[in-house]
Amino acid sequence: MMDDSSDLCSATPSLNSSKEPKRPLDSPSESLKPPKQQRSEEEAGEGGDGMSHNSKAQRYLIAVEYIGTRFSGSQRQPNCRTVVGLLEEAFHKFIGQPVSVTCSSRTDAGVHALSNVCHVDVERISKRKPGEVLPPHEPSVVRRAMNHFLQKCEGDISIVDVRCVPSDFHARFKALERTYYYRLFSGPEPLSTFEKDRAWHISEDLDILAMKKACTILVGSHDFSSFRASGCQAKSPIKTLDELSITETFPSLHFPSLLERSQLESTDGCLIHSEKSGHGSPPSSLDITWVGLQGCNQGFGQKPRHRCYVIAARARSFLYHQVRLMVGVLKSVGTGELTISDVERILNAKTVTAASPMAPSCGLYLGNVKYDLP
Repeated sequence: MMDDSSDLCSATPSLNSSKEPKRPLDSPSESLKPPKQQRSEEEAGEGGDGMSHNSKAQRYLIAVEYIGTRFSGSQRQPNCRTVVGLLEEAFHKFIGQPVSVTCSSRTDAGVHALSNVCHVDVERISKRKPGEVLPPHEPSVVRRAMNHFLQKCEGDISIVDVRCVPSDFHARFKALERTYYYRLFSGPEPLSTFEKDRAWHISEDLDILAMKKACTILVGSHDFSSFRASGCQAKSPIKTLDELSITETFPSLHFPSLLERSQLESTDGCLIHSEKSGHGSPPSSLDITWVGLQGCNQGFGQKPRHRCYVIAARARSFLYHQVRLMVGVLKSVGTGELTISDVERILNAKTVTAASPMAPSCGLYLGNVKYDLP
């Protein structure tokens, strides 16, 4: 999801630049900004990746998490710090030879990933006897070694899982489903320092019931041309959106107050998921009197809490900037700028000029890529 507004190609200095090495780049030159790339967004691409496969190499499927703030996106770009660029550099240090990493899903500058998936072919060559091919490394060895090298690159990317797959298994084209999350924080107070660049802060209150109704209009198979940014290379604007939902939740960085601790914990020390739901009925997301807890008196040095919402979008593939454009419309519904009928009008207009301004990249997370693994 290449976001033109946040496509920063200059390397951000390290917080401890006097001790840490210079940030690795995909190319040694930092003098020029790369040209804007026209391509599909979060989706599986159209066409092959041009890779030639080495029959002696082992193909690994790799799940990687990263904070996208300091990356200029996932795909390799000249003069930029990218996810694929760092992965390829780490593999080169690990095995002593260049590799080509293919991502399942492309993410823009500033977009995060809880689990993006890549594949890579690795041929293990003996360092004592050059030319001798050794048995492949175990996945656990690959994970440990890669994380060792990646942690030297500012610690904002790591490998969370590795698996051996057949040589014809493709991370992009074998993906059955992708899930994206978007985090919204609502409230008049400035966003916490700990949430900077991790969520979209909306100062107004949000009408969540209206936003939920708007979600139902967009779910299903539609022509999503109104949610397709210019430069999208997908052959068709028709996509099937399997889920679009919004849920209120506790902020991820949450430290319970004295009152909350007394209400959240049972006598045996376990978390009480719901105090209102009866036996056999599923608890709602915030049955634990969250609204009442928000109204508690704040002590000195304690900031009033925001309300945190997570929008989940799930489909096999998405158009360029589709998720962020949909979130922009949902936000406008939540603040009262748009009505439910406006959402229908925007969808039927089949032009991106009808949509609301696109949501910023900082709140978007690639959550999961689903496969039918062998």
